Amino acid sequence: MRNKYLSILLIAPLFFSCDKFVDVNNNPNNPTTVPPATLLPTTTLGMAFANSNELGRATSVLVQYNAGAANQVLQEDRFDLENLLDNQWGNEIYGGTLNNLQILIDQNQATNPVYAGIAKIQKAYVISMATDLWGDVPYSEAGQGLKFPQPRFDAQQDIYFGNSNLGIQSLFDLVKEGIADLDKTSTVVPGNDDLIYKGDRAKWKRAANTMLLKFALQISNKNAALAKSTIQAVIDGNNYINSNLLDFEVPFGTGQGNQNTHYSFNNVNRTSDLMLSSRFLALMRSLNDTVRLGKFYTKPTGTFVALENGAAQTLPALPPLANRSKYNVYVTGATGEAPVRLLTNFQTQFILAESALVLGTTGDANAYYQAGIKASMAKTGMTVAEIDQYFTDNPSVVTLAGTTAQKRAQILTQKYSAWVGNAIEAYNDWRRTGIPVLTLPQNTTGDNPNVIPNRMPYVASEITRNPNAPNPRAKTDVKVWWQL
Repeated sequence: MRNKYLSILLIAPLFFSCDKFVDVNNNPNNPTTVPPATLLPTTTLGMAFANSNELGRATSVLVQYNAGAANQVLQEDRFDLENLLDNQWGNEIYGGTLNNLQILIDQNQATNPVYAGIAKIQKAYVISMATDLWGDVPYSEAGQGLKFPQPRFDAQQDIYFGNSNLGIQSLFDLVKEGIADLDKTSTVVPGNDDLIYKGDRAKWKRAANTMLLKFALQISNKNAALAKSTIQAVIDGNNYINSNLLDFEVPFGTGQGNQNTHYSFNNVNRTSDLMLSSRFLALMRSLNDTVRLGKFYTKPTGTFVALENGAAQTLPALPPLANRSKYNVYVTGATGEAPVRLLTNFQTQFILAESALVLGTTGDANAYYQAGIKASMAKTGMTVAEIDQYFTDNPSVVTLAGTTAQKRAQILTQKYSAWVGNAIEAYNDWRRTGIPVLTLPQNTTGDNPNVIPNRMPYVASEITRNPNAPNPRAKTDVKVWWQL
């Protein structure tokens, strides 16, 4: 069954891209309605694929979890991002996933609003990925075929806050609307076609509320009052992801074509391109956190073998492939079955810790902080004994101390350490707070070799096709709206 879903995902851009969308819906020989049980797994896998494929790899070297050893990820490691992400923009996000989500919403709002509600929650997550990475992006006019063949680029501020004059719904309201739809009567409801929660609407509500926490913290530099009130409302409602068993994660399989993208790239298709960054290794060693690091990365020789970011451009020789530390089973699965983790319990705990510390929401920041560390360690497969031993041996690491800025740095450093496998989230936090402190790789190039990119460059195909695209594009050293 999963192979069927993945096949649908792979062909979706062919049938639902801006150019092909109209052909399908106007061709009398083709059905005009797609069953929601077919579309939902397609959008779910598409969302996870977009997060973990090239966008995930590019951000993993920018935040220095990994170092590029060859080919495209080495270019990304050195900030050479031009013309590398056309497929991610045109197929994975817009031509595939968002178009399918809009179809799922439009075709099911009246009769199957539970499906529409789930689609709105997924849409909010996918749009947030796009705007967080690129800045201003198509949103209010995206995914609507010939109605808007050249969609407007909405300002990031309007995407997050809304703009009634322009007909732009805020991401916060989109999520809340999705939650409301979950309580409506539907002719058919999701079951096993819901790959994440198997039709459990209560769990979808928890994931949606956790998404509100994420969005609130994301815009906290621009509107601390809104961030605080949103987070406090979620805390008061006590209906968010607060257990590892509730994590919003997309499962994959072990068969060829069904494996998660981290596995297929690192273990099958491009085995020599990506490896552990020596900078992340140094950080984890400084925290005495090598047991957890061993869950994230392999040790083929019994010790970690890492690479300096950007160094592969000029090194005469790289570590032998068989010796390199690469993603371990926590990220890839033994044979590709690891889930792609999008919203997690450890993330929630760190959000609540930072919010309590900086925004003044209720709860004890240190208790949330320690809960986040434990949730991450347990998620990787560390035993209770190993976790307890770490807390006993490292009291200065697991206990917040010092100024507010120092405590915040502790929280964000642990959150960064936990997000291996979803580097987009770590990249967002780094740009929002400047934590962790990252230094320039070797041999940098790109728009500005002296600045770690603050955004992805708009792709040439969109600039050429869409007169509404910013042209000339913003350089990668230009900060996005919500950034520090």
